[in-house]
Amino acid sequence: MIVWLQRGFVGAVLVFLASPLLVVVGVSVNRPKRLLFPPEGFSLQWYGEIFTHDGWTNALLNSAAIAVVAGTLAVAIALPLALYIRQRGGFLGRALFALGIAPFMLPPVVSALGFMVFWIAAGFHGHILATMVSHAVFLVALPLVTISLGLETIDRTLVEAARTMGADSRTVFRTITFPLVRPYVISGFAFAIVLSLNEYIIAYMVAGFTAETLPIKIFNSLRYGYTPVMASVAVLFVMTAVAVFGAVAWFGNLPRLLGAYRSEGR
Repeated sequence: MIVWLQRGFVGAVLVFLASPLLVVVGVSVNRPKRLLFPPEGFSLQWYGEIFTHDGWTNALLNSAAIAVVAGTLAVAIALPLALYIRQRGGFLGRALFALGIAPFMLPPVVSALGFMVFWIAAGFHGHILATMVSHAVFLVALPLVTISLGLETIDRTLVEAARTMGADSRTVFRTITFPLVRPYVISGFAFAIVLSLNEYIIAYMVAGFTAETLPIKIFNSLRYGYTPVMASVAVLFVMTAVAVFGAVAWFGNLPRLLGAYRSEGR
């Protein structure tokens, strides 16, 4: 009896969590150009409009470009920083780690305001490059955390053995450290891309209408009414996140990527 109650409770929670998504999916396939649920008819034309309408297509390309560049920059910053923190440790290492995750820990509007003031002073406010760099700095915490977790799982005896055999620091990194930490680098990169695609406040305050992303496009379109295209974009976001996180879970060890590792002898 208790088992059935537990299963019923879990099932009710899952239905409650999935209900908004089911409504959005139903609206996205509605035939009339209105937000209706249950949908009246079935049509995929609103998904096609994302890739055929210039406004939505440009926003999609901007979001994709910003996400890829921001994710790459975030990893490029996080990897050497995590290696340095791992080697030095101590108070300086903890301070650098806190500095790396600070932008992500602050309320997004605070970080966005800081980025906006900085780029206005630098003369690059409104440029898509400013949005890329801002997203990279804001999201660097994700690859920094995952890479730091990956470095913690590396057996130090492997590194010591390689150095005993005459390998220099570059050889140790190329042959031991990076191959072992690569899944964590990829997962941090994937997390940064997904969050960059969905980020609105920083993109709006740094670039605004000059580099319109999909979230900004959705909010701008609300001025002219509600259309199923907005629901289609939301479903596209969810599908992208599921695909990325599913790939990370399928090809990597998800519990270890989330920090649940067990060292030998523990």
